[in-house]
Amino acid sequence: MAAFEQAPAIPQTIPQALHVETRGRGLPLLCLHGHPGSGRSMRVFTRHWADRFWTIAPDLRGYGRSRSGGDFAMEAHIADLVALLDRLQIDQALVLGWSLGGILALELALRHPDRVQGLILIATAARPRSAPMPSQRWDLAYTLIAALLNEVWPGWAWNIRQFGERSLLRYLIQRHTPETYRYLAESAVWDVLQTSGAATRSLRQALQAGYDRRADLAKICCPALVMAGAGDRHITPIASLETATGLPRSQWHCYDGVAHLFPWEIPDRVLADIDHWLQEQGFGQLDSFQQR
Repeated sequence: MAAFEQAPAIPQTIPQALHVETRGRGLPLLCLHGHPGSGRSMRVFTRHWADRFWTIAPDLRGYGRSRSGGDFAMEAHIADLVALLDRLQIDQALVLGWSLGGILALELALRHPDRVQGLILIATAARPRSAPMPSQRWDLAYTLIAALLNEVWPGWAWNIRQFGERSLLRYLIQRHTPETYRYLAESAVWDVLQTSGAATRSLRQALQAGYDRRADLAKICCPALVMAGAGDRHITPIASLETATGLPRSQWHCYDGVAHLFPWEIPDRVLADIDHWLQEQGFGQLDSFQQR
């Protein structure tokens, strides 16, 4: 088993004050983005739940508006998140994590179980594994053109057909719809540009060290919802299912015809399934938490 602390040691664990977007009131719902990413990429969730929950979407260290201050080990993210909960005077929260955010959600539940009331894990795994993604000569060019045109004309069907479907986006999404591309336009390019080299190196070091928390999943006692896209090549659905199976109190959803960014491909279905799980677990009402 390899955890964050077994990655190459970098002496920088002092918590940093993260930039954070908050909405609503009630039960705290901490929303953790992936790589590259930022709190704004979580708006598909925070907008939906702002009338029932207190949604908290930070930019992780080295992402978005949260600067890295130099190289850091992945465990620094956990110190930052605990400091954020303390700053907001939150004893316990639901934690939703997408991709890297899901790995951090698992780490938070393992290291600070008293702070995590429930887990929603999206396109993530305790042992992240990817599938082959063959590249073609013009992939990078098509990806750049598709992204830039989509920034100017979000969801433009001609751009999707001519460039988007032939770009590297084909490994992130399978439903090339205007709605999906409007989500991409809202944050994707900005997120890539605002992801620091330090954040990329930190994640790469943890993965190269063989990150694997499968043996510890049985220690997580809170309820968990694990969701995956059947076409995900970045973190395979098999790896996600392996995580769901290892968690003592988990539910599993796998969606056909979508990939790693499936909350942007089928948002209504994903949000409805999460809503149903929240209701089943008793997290769906404002009176389940003493409002702030």
